[in-house]
Amino acid sequence: MTTVQPGGGSMVRRILLGSQLRRLRETRGITREDAGYAIRASESKISRMELGRVSFKERDVADLLSLYGVDDGVEREALLGLVREANKSGWWHSFNDVLPGWFQTYVGLEEAAQLIRTYEVQFIPGLLQSEEYARAVFGQSRPVISEDEVERRVSLRLRRQKLLAEGGSPRLWAVIDEAALRRPVGGPKVMRGQVQYLIDVAEQANVVLQVMPFRFGAHAGESGAFTILRFPEQDLADVVYLEQLTSALYLDKRDDVDAYIQVMERLCVDSLTPERTVDLLASILKER
Repeated sequence: MTTVQPGGGSMVRRILLGSQLRRLRETRGITREDAGYAIRASESKISRMELGRVSFKERDVADLLSLYGVDDGVEREALLGLVREANKSGWWHSFNDVLPGWFQTYVGLEEAAQLIRTYEVQFIPGLLQSEEYARAVFGQSRPVISEDEVERRVSLRLRRQKLLAEGGSPRLWAVIDEAALRRPVGGPKVMRGQVQYLIDVAEQANVVLQVMPFRFGAHAGESGAFTILRFPEQDLADVVYLEQLTSALYLDKRDDVDAYIQVMERLCVDSLTPERTVDLLASILKER
């Protein structure tokens, strides 16, 4: 049985628990309809539970485990303990006032990821933004938001960045289009600080940074920015995150994920190496 790594998001625990319940049900040859009947629920609720899209009641899970023939005390307690962990709120819930529901899902996944691979075109990736750069980005939001909300969003972004410095940190592999480095967000001083911040963070062992240079021309990332999240739990599929203006898409179908992985691999091959990326950053810093 797979265990959840410490620090994983509650939403990820729900997905993991749901996948384990689905496997137990299918192994016993029990239909979703029969499972729903056992806990006084509909077939659709069982489906949502197995996808990790709803919260779990400990009594419901206990009844399902009995139906599925899980009598071993250790295994039952491990799964019931997962229910209790899955229902805990993550630290990001304290930012509900500035955190859209569709992005809460991403923060939970980000917390639990083992590897984060991201490609950005317009802005520096959030996990690599300096405080001043982040403030400038939020300050240019449309519709315009208050100074207090800007500061709350900056605080959220800085809190997310602690992920890279904590024990058991994930590996971040970022490919940034040169356009994001040349766009003067916040003015020359802010950009100098941001470029220096990238040079400094590139020295971290768990960070790989590459730049897709202008001179390369057309490249594999024509569809725009995206992020691929990989988890230590074998039961969890990779997830591709695509952010939109007022919502986001989370892709986990194998064909979709494979297509984005191929694009990311091509971007990494065609972009500047990490060493040459730092050289480019240093030259941009001198220009500014």
